[in-house]
Amino acid sequence: MDSIIAFFFANKEAIFIIVLTIFLGFEVISNVPSVLHTPLMSGANAISGVIIIGGIILVGHADTSTLNINLVLGVLAVIFGTLNVAGGFVVTDRMLEMFQKKRKK
Repeated sequence: MDSIIAFFFANKEAIFIIVLTIFLGFEVISNVPSVLHTPLMSGANAISGVIIIGGIILVGHADTSTLNINLVLGVLAVIFGTLNVAGGFVVTDRMLEMFQKKRKK
């Protein structure tokens, strides 16, 4: 328990920034109109692509002889970034289908 408290006090500024960005991100995203959803999703895909590249670089430089935090964070970044990119393309495709004219049979 003492190590958790020491970690919190050593990194309290970073933890505060992370919590603040979570609340700010939720507030901003919840107020986005549906017309802007598709362009924002494309931008999020680009950001996730950068995260995937960063995760690959982190895994490449990690010491693979032991399980360390760099390896775990790199693998998680690649997995979650890939899921976000794939999900973003699915949602963007569905949104674009809504604006297409329906074909007559």
